[in-house]
Amino acid sequence: MSIQHNKKYKRHTVTAALPYANGPIHVGHLAGVYVPADIYVRYLRLKGEDVIYICGSDEHGVPITIKARQEGVSPQQIVDKYHELIKVSFMEFGISFDVYSRTSDPVHHETAAGVFRTMYEKGAFVEKDSEQYYDEENRQFLADRYITGICPHCSYEKAYGDQCENCGTSLSPTDLINPRSMLSGNKPVLKKTRHWYLPLDEHEPMLRKWILESHKHDWKPNVYGQCKSWIDQGLQPRAVTRDLDWGVKLPLENTEGKVLYVWFDAPIGYISATREWGETHGKDWEKYWKDPESKLVHFIGKDNIVFHCIIFPVMLHAEGSYILPENVPANEFLNLEGDKISTSRNWAVWLHEYLQDFPGKQDVLRYVLCAAAPETKDNYFTLKDFQARNNNELLAIFGNFVNRTLVLTHKYFDGCVPKAGQLMDADREALESLAGFPGIIGKNIEQYRFREALAQMMNLARLGNRYLTEAEPWKVFKENPARVQTVLNTCLQLCAGMALLAEPFLPFTAKKLQAMLNLEARAWDQAGKQELLGPGHRVNKAELLFEKIEDVQIRAQVDKLLETRKNNNQGQSAPPVKPPVSFDAFSAMDIRVATILEAEKVPKTKKLMKIRVDSGLDRRTVVSGIAEYFEPEALVGKKVLLLANLEPRKIKGIESHGMLLMAENNEGALTFVIPEERFENGSPIS
Repeated sequence: MSIQHNKKYKRHTVTAALPYANGPIHVGHLAGVYVPADIYVRYLRLKGEDVIYICGSDEHGVPITIKARQEGVSPQQIVDKYHELIKVSFMEFGISFDVYSRTSDPVHHETAAGVFRTMYEKGAFVEKDSEQYYDEENRQFLADRYITGICPHCSYEKAYGDQCENCGTSLSPTDLINPRSMLSGNKPVLKKTRHWYLPLDEHEPMLRKWILESHKHDWKPNVYGQCKSWIDQGLQPRAVTRDLDWGVKLPLENTEGKVLYVWFDAPIGYISATREWGETHGKDWEKYWKDPESKLVHFIGKDNIVFHCIIFPVMLHAEGSYILPENVPANEFLNLEGDKISTSRNWAVWLHEYLQDFPGKQDVLRYVLCAAAPETKDNYFTLKDFQARNNNELLAIFGNFVNRTLVLTHKYFDGCVPKAGQLMDADREALESLAGFPGIIGKNIEQYRFREALAQMMNLARLGNRYLTEAEPWKVFKENPARVQTVLNTCLQLCAGMALLAEPFLPFTAKKLQAMLNLEARAWDQAGKQELLGPGHRVNKAELLFEKIEDVQIRAQVDKLLETRKNNNQGQSAPPVKPPVSFDAFSAMDIRVATILEAEKVPKTKKLMKIRVDSGLDRRTVVSGIAEYFEPEALVGKKVLLLANLEPRKIKGIESHGMLLMAENNEGALTFVIPEERFENGSPIS
């Protein structure tokens, strides 16, 4: 299974993660998946490549049924509502899918069932009976997310049956302490049921060779590292069926009430969408998925790495006729105004609302989300940064250069491109730089470094601004009009290059600029040519490409977010007092002043931090679920309060000896209970 990373492919199959159809799209989704994927695809099209860009709504799974239950409607009504909202929002924002499908369509049910049956007939699954939780009152088996209880690792009281959202640990429903059904609130009972499992452990040699050997140097470190951690830890069989009514029915006899697990059927949605596109357009869809001359690339967020890099490839390999992904450039998470984006708390900038509040400014958001893309680590989106990047970069640099060039062309040469005369060093340097930008920007896009690619595109605009300012044609026109001809000819060539090179990043702006320049669409590599606009070519009047975003507009958006936070907190008060404890029980707690010496995140968890403290009595390790709230380096040297005589327990294989005292507000934010600096380590709290 050797991989030729520099191979020239005949075609490209590009997928973007299927969004759950249980809510709108927000800026975190866009920055993590859809903007980078769209940049990549638009670039490939400009290069003349055969490429198909695939997406669709993920309409199965427990989140859909939970949303339907909350709103008192059917799952189909939920997915119909949000599928249309998502699809229209993507279209208006300029995400250029070739097909946007949905997993509730018959073509998907048929395709997913067909993949399962092929694998089943090849003996790819293991059937086994197991005991799973069952709600006797509602007479149904409970999916993992329909069960809550106490986390056995961090004692969080609202952990789900598949994961604790406090410490990030993956769980099984039977791991929970005091489990409860979300349907009835009752304690579920264990009942025997049969399911089909994909034995990932049997495919471990293939995964080691394909990922750990072939993709060690070309996959992003966060992707490769997470895959390596999963494989090294030892893969386990994973169920591909569930006891539910909503989903793709299991295509076997006597399996009523069973469906394909959403993480089996959802990635097949890429295939069924391509099939739908092929049947609609009279194309051979199979060559995009089965021909080794096709390059498959998945754009996803980091929470989907295991599914797209391990589970889905195992499915494709076991089925036997499909290619495997050449790359999976997963991004980290984007946070909002210093807080995690949260759909449940409505803490987000929603795409459909942005399009209403900022009409005609799709490219501003595309630009800001690419510039702040969480490519290597989590990053933040702030409204002030959004305003500053528009006003100080797009408007003051990109738009300013184009506007000045066109205004001067009309002023001095009646809107016609002047003929260049003798070139000076500054002219030659500008044109030589222009010639290099398609290669520089393109290389970064091909290596999935979209932030750097965008920065280089803006460097071309900066070069033009600087060149025009230093040439000062408005000062020399009277004495040397021939010199002004050369300067403006050079500036117009730079503008033409920008009009082509900006298209993957700023498609609406690029189209508008091309219209202003009367420039026909060209291939990517032609963007560096010196005479895209020949002498005598007429350009149109200058129009503003960008408008200033005023403080009052940003204030309105901030107020909207603050109102959201206020509404989230309405009716909330401090949690009720826990049952009384005796004075003796309280006095048995030994709380001491301590200092944090070291801190590091625990691998393969979202929230756990391994912290080394000096308690004044000894040096010990504490594992705490605070990794999403603090950076490790910011904790070193901090004075804290330590519950020193808490019984040690192992969390993720690390012995945790104590607990750090924290305060939590109604919004879920955490802060340390901090003693005064003058108290030494080991000072008791009484």
